[in-house]
Amino acid sequence: MKEQSNDKNLMTIDTFDGTGVKPAHWDLDAVVAALRVSREATHNIRHQRRIRELPSREALTTIVNGLFAVLFPTHYGRPNLTDESIDYFVGDTLNTTLNRLTEQVRRGLQFAEGVDAAETTEDALTRQAHEITRQFAASLPHIRALLVSDVQAAYAGDPAATSIAEIMLCYPGTIAILHYRLAHRLHQLGSPFIARMMCDISHSLTGIDIHPAAQIGASFFIDHGTGVVIGETAILGERVRLYQHVTLGAKRFPADASGMLIKGTPRHPIVEDDVVIYAGATILGRITIGAGSTIGGNVWLTQSVPPNSSVSQAQMRSD
Repeated sequence: MKEQSNDKNLMTIDTFDGTGVKPAHWDLDAVVAALRVSREATHNIRHQRRIRELPSREALTTIVNGLFAVLFPTHYGRPNLTDESIDYFVGDTLNTTLNRLTEQVRRGLQFAEGVDAAETTEDALTRQAHEITRQFAASLPHIRALLVSDVQAAYAGDPAATSIAEIMLCYPGTIAILHYRLAHRLHQLGSPFIARMMCDISHSLTGIDIHPAAQIGASFFIDHGTGVVIGETAILGERVRLYQHVTLGAKRFPADASGMLIKGTPRHPIVEDDVVIYAGATILGRITIGAGSTIGGNVWLTQSVPPNSSVSQAQMRSD
């Protein structure tokens, strides 16, 4: 006769191989207790010691898709839209999307710098989220105008492009810029957490990393796009064109007396109007690339160049 276990009344946890394991087998009480000590004492990174509802990446993906459909309903909306139904579709989709966005903005505001969790009420956060979303909605026509200029720049700048629809649906640079334009406005309005999450969703989709605080002018074109990085304090003028693996980054990070990095200081390049930067170029520090300049492929650049310059890898080696 098979010997009975003393822990026969304990719950059995199913495993992938079909066997059952009792919780006591893992010494769960000790592990859970040690994790609590780590969370609350030795390795506490909880925001102001309060459990909060994090923004949802899944919800933000749905929100971004809704905003795409509102801005360009014939490209990202329903395929059967007509002249009679398109405004209804835009209005209905926008209303649903803005309500969803308000909730995510509210969640993100809980983690904003300077917010006191103990003193900030849910009503105050909700009112602030509503106001941010209201101003964001009012900005959508302007955002669309910028995006149209970006799409037109891509069509004009790429001889392989056969249609605007191809630019909208097949170009990762366009998808990244769509995310960036929306996220940048939210960042301006005081929702940096949600803005950063939007850009990270784009980064996962396209391999293009644009910080939402970067300032980028109209008619912006990223060709191919994979590996492009644009840092937080970068400033790009109008009609700038970048190719794959371009980095607009920081050269060094200033620290305070205690050794902590000083955040928010200007440390990324300024790229003026009508600049073209070819594949693999790395441009670091708060330098200025003068208007009308061309930066060649694989150039490593840490000094400013005057307008209408042409900088090549061979030239940089000789210098």
